[in-house]
Amino acid sequence: MVRIFSPIFAPLFALLMLIWSGPALADVQIHFHSVNGSVLVGRYPHTFFVLDGELESTGEPVNENFGFSARKVTPAILSGPVEHMVLAEKEKFIKKTNRHFTLTITDAQYHAIIKEVRAWQNAPGKYYDLDNRNCIHFVGKMAQILGLKVEFPDNMLRRPKKWLNHVSTLNPQLKAKQIK
Repeated sequence: MVRIFSPIFAPLFALLMLIWSGPALADVQIHFHSVNGSVLVGRYPHTFFVLDGELESTGEPVNENFGFSARKVTPAILSGPVEHMVLAEKEKFIKKTNRHFTLTITDAQYHAIIKEVRAWQNAPGKYYDLDNRNCIHFVGKMAQILGLKVEFPDNMLRRPKKWLNHVSTLNPQLKAKQIK
């Protein structure tokens, strides 16, 4: 009779199991979302991104999201730049939005995105412009940092869902489903 697990192989088997069952590598994911204006009463079309996971270098947990908007939504946004803000969405709101695609990012990419978020947040003066620096441009900049191809067609600058679907088609490697 042949014994597969002889006492000689027990320590080797234990070591193999320890290595195999070790902790998974940490990673951060970025999820790109859009909001339909009609989905939530009082909200206008919007796009933002969510970051979650753990930084590989430190194990620090990441759970944050960022969008870009006018500080006050008034008719003034139709006539040129207005005061801006970077905002975070509430979890219950995020659950009601469209998640278009997700990427796993490196710590370096995470830090580059946070640096860019801060640059938009701390820009002096009136930085939100409905046609030139809105939430689509903000999210598009983050996608470009990650190496995605991004375009800003005029007919999509106020249609985040359509725009993120367009970004998906420009980047077939994402294998993203079109949101209807």
